[in-house]
Amino acid sequence: MSKKITDEQIRAIAKSYGIEFAALKAVTEVEAGDNGFLPDGKPKILFEPHIFHRLLTEKNYITIRNRAKAENPKLCYLSWGAYPYGKESQQHNRLAIASKYDRDTALESCSWGMGQVMGYHWKKLGYASLQEFINAMYKDEAAQVDCMCRFIKVNGLIDELQRKDWAGFARGYNGSGFAKNQYDKKLAAAYRQFC
Repeated sequence: MSKKITDEQIRAIAKSYGIEFAALKAVTEVEAGDNGFLPDGKPKILFEPHIFHRLLTEKNYITIRNRAKAENPKLCYLSWGAYPYGKESQQHNRLAIASKYDRDTALESCSWGMGQVMGYHWKKLGYASLQEFINAMYKDEAAQVDCMCRFIKVNGLIDELQRKDWAGFARGYNGSGFAKNQYDKKLAAAYRQFC
């Protein structure tokens, strides 16, 4: 059975969340190049070392954090951009190394699948456990897009998509630095392509 999402599945998911098909399709295209899996079948991820550092600190795992920083400074650091992330194909290996320090925190420190939703959001998105979230990311692209829509809904961004307020959506989905990468312009262009 294919893990690839179909346009009909996107239409059904979009309808269930009150989002226009072309708008949701545009977000999937811009976020993941319309692909949630690597050639080896693993979900696309991006391991975020500054998030790993932050979450270990918030959990009061200071000894673990300090050991990770000392032994693998490119996998655990305070500020975004301290080191390059590396290639997409290297991210699961980076996750595996970080998992040796604390598995749950490492999984929560990745953005996952087509929507590149951070793992630490699992609870507020309605998953019963972190493992249920991870299983959904491995299942198929439809589960990944559903996760993305949960994130859109929880963060009050459905209205922005309905109004085609690409800048408002981009700010809420990707943060205040969205304009640097022209995220809103890419969304608008992708939307026109799918109308």
